[in-house]
Amino acid sequence: MARRILYVIVIVTVLVLVCTKSVSQAPAQARAEPVRIQVPPGLTATELENKGDELRREKAYADALAYYQAALKKDANNPVLFNKAGIAELQLNRLSEAQRNFERAIKRDRNYADAYNNLGVIAYIRKNYTRAIRQYQKALALREESAPFHSNLGATYFAQNMMEQAVAEYSRALQLDPEVLVRSSSGGVAAQIASPEARAQYWYLLAKIYAKRGDCEHCVHCLRKAQEEGYRGLQDVNKDPEFASVREDPRIAEVLAGKSHQ
Repeated sequence: MARRILYVIVIVTVLVLVCTKSVSQAPAQARAEPVRIQVPPGLTATELENKGDELRREKAYADALAYYQAALKKDANNPVLFNKAGIAELQLNRLSEAQRNFERAIKRDRNYADAYNNLGVIAYIRKNYTRAIRQYQKALALREESAPFHSNLGATYFAQNMMEQAVAEYSRALQLDPEVLVRSSSGGVAAQIASPEARAQYWYLLAKIYAKRGDCEHCVHCLRKAQEEGYRGLQDVNKDPEFASVREDPRIAEVLAGKSHQ
């Protein structure tokens, strides 16, 4: 069932904020038919990059890509620009082009953790989970404290029904950032589970992890998500040991009673 995780949209996990902060949740859908714009002449590489970032935040990914490509003509060995261009390509579902840009970023900076992570996303989309795991592990070897990297690796283990490993990675991600799995973000790349059955199982698994941490608020959030997706084993909360510390919370009882969130 976990192998029904089919599609990664512009999340995971992978990272749009290339220089400093990483994010893990998927942004809204790209503009339906991006229009390639004319890049004005005379701008510096930094100005072009900043404009590209602005367009990317507006989800005008083809336009953003045009600016990143123009910036690369002025700064051809900048790994950050290659990575950002790759992300724009990924947002446009141009996987081969995105992969080439991530590889170019790594060629110019062998310690570029974000680019390795992004290659992991490409492999994940293509269901090459062995390669995805290898890329995420390379990223983590360079930046172990990245919650999104651990979350992405957890999603890949989840896709292979390797639940013990998935729980370990999700738990580490939550230790580093308690909201990494539920925060809504305007940027980034993360796994989006397509099948309702798989999504339901995913949310119940996350509820278990939060419950074990004693985080009832996020546990309830995930249980409600599992409920919305039609999870059939919700009453297992009454017996699964992971929920022992939160089981008496009235919000848990509301979810089990099928009451909608007010």
